[in-house]
Amino acid sequence: MVQRQIILDTETTGLEPSEGHRIIEVAAVELINRRFTGNYFHQYINPQRKVEEGALNVHGISEQFLSDKPKFAEIAKPLMDYIDGSELIIHNAPFDVGFLDNEFKLTGEAFRKITECCNVVDTLVLARQLHPGQKNSLDALCKRYQVDNSRRDWHGALIDAELLGWVYLAMTGGQISLFGTMTEEGFETSEKGRVSRTLIRQKGTIPIIRATIEELAEHEKYMEGL
Repeated sequence: MVQRQIILDTETTGLEPSEGHRIIEVAAVELINRRFTGNYFHQYINPQRKVEEGALNVHGISEQFLSDKPKFAEIAKPLMDYIDGSELIIHNAPFDVGFLDNEFKLTGEAFRKITECCNVVDTLVLARQLHPGQKNSLDALCKRYQVDNSRRDWHGALIDAELLGWVYLAMTGGQISLFGTMTEEGFETSEKGRVSRTLIRQKGTIPIIRATIEELAEHEKYMEGL
């Protein structure tokens, strides 16, 4: 049975949709049977309002950078089509789900709530169960599970979704596959020096390189040590 999971993250103008804050970036990265496929959804969004200074200090996404980006209503249906029926993996899910439900509602269209079309897994809740009393931010989890987050100069939905995908696979104890991992292309810099990395699909056939007898022996040794 095919298992389709979507690692999702957003960036916003502030903390509360009830105070009129909006989504300015949304990213969703696909896993099929716990493997990155290279299929993803990523979009910056014009919120038509001011970005709070506190939020700007976190993600570095300015109003000027967003001024020519589409409004949420323009990307709502493609986004819903992409996530519909999947299992959403989100860190601190109530935050992102609350913003997404608000954005879909503001379009005036008859979109379902996120929990009505997707099963939502909150990795923050999972991390707190696995590591009670410890720091469970994405950065802390990357450090704990040895996921390289050195590219994360700023918070960004796209890179955070990719990192969360690796952290989730490590937390849930399954095999982490390098097949279908994504490359970086099209670096874009805002006036604050923020670098936006756009992930692209891998093209062509991925070669299969089989382990040697010596490498297999080393792997067995390593697994015994674990």
